[in-house]
Amino acid sequence: MIPVFKPLIEKEEIDAAVGALEMGWLGMGKFVNEFENKIKQIIGADDREVIAVGTGTAAIHLALLIAGIGPGDEVITPSFNNVCDFQSILTTGAEVVFCDIDENSLCIDLESAEKLITSKTKAIIAMDYDCVLCEHDKLGELAKKYNLRVIHDASHSFGSKYKGKMVGSFSDITTFSFDPVKTITCIDGGAIVVKSEEEKKILHEMRLVGMMQPADIMYENKRAWTYDVQRVGYRYHMANLHAAIGLSQLEKFDEISRNRFNLCNYYSKKLKNIPEIIIPKTDFQGITPFLYYIRVPAESRDELRNYLYSNGIDTGIHWQPGHWFSLLKNCRKSDLSITNKIGEEILSLPLHSDMSLETVDIIINAIKFFFNKR
Repeated sequence: MIPVFKPLIEKEEIDAAVGALEMGWLGMGKFVNEFENKIKQIIGADDREVIAVGTGTAAIHLALLIAGIGPGDEVITPSFNNVCDFQSILTTGAEVVFCDIDENSLCIDLESAEKLITSKTKAIIAMDYDCVLCEHDKLGELAKKYNLRVIHDASHSFGSKYKGKMVGSFSDITTFSFDPVKTITCIDGGAIVVKSEEEKKILHEMRLVGMMQPADIMYENKRAWTYDVQRVGYRYHMANLHAAIGLSQLEKFDEISRNRFNLCNYYSKKLKNIPEIIIPKTDFQGITPFLYYIRVPAESRDELRNYLYSNGIDTGIHWQPGHWFSLLKNCRKSDLSITNKIGEEILSLPLHSDMSLETVDIIINAIKFFFNKR
């Protein structure tokens, strides 16, 4: 079976994990500090602060809280987004408001979002989808016009560039995910990028159940035994073991990025002439792709998925739109006709950091055979 995801776990990651375990400091420690510094180096943001946390979901939740989101507020986000973002909004006590997406990028449709803004709107979550980025300049203008905070969910776009600027270096608040299937994995992990030392200080407390325990002490594999607690917090810190694995992954970032770029270009080159398929509208320049997706006729998708599975090829659906879920079906929303259409057509194909072109050919030939047979 060719899986949709296959993280690049090699001897270096195994050695890093063993080393972290043998060190015996299993909580937040020096590797977390090194991981944060390495991320800051990669995104090239000397004027930003990076805070590592336990998951990408924790990053979104804390980003919303640092943006001041709470009960009575509304947060606009595309319905075509990950359920973690929706749950994080609800966890703050705020309301989810669904906007549509742009059919070319599959990212937030800013005209749709603007029509939903009210006096209760306090923030927008915009996510870069797979291998295409949002219109961040226009998003920033919209946020400034209505005095809104922006949470840039860059779970899919770590290491990518927007108009020459590294993702994480320009947004109001940026979040990353390093979960088991992401381009860079910590097994599980996330990070928040903010603009001020004050927000960094608050996030350090919030990720460690509110304890005012200086991070510098823990980054020396030590801990303080006396401290104050002044705010609500969560057990959201990153573990040393996960950071050690993440550091090993980051050392391979250039190779991982180059391989994924080449694979996605190859997919598009081979699939673009199949009439039934819509490929991503990008040349992948400056992008480190997380997934490779295609769009196929809704009436063919399940049959294609079953055919590929029977031939040893797994596929995914990223995602079911949020307003399709029972929990969220009554949320305020715009017209979601594009979201509904994409939700029925979208299909994720296998993409691994070390996948061979021969494997891609197997997948492409199976897709071609399916449509030729039909």
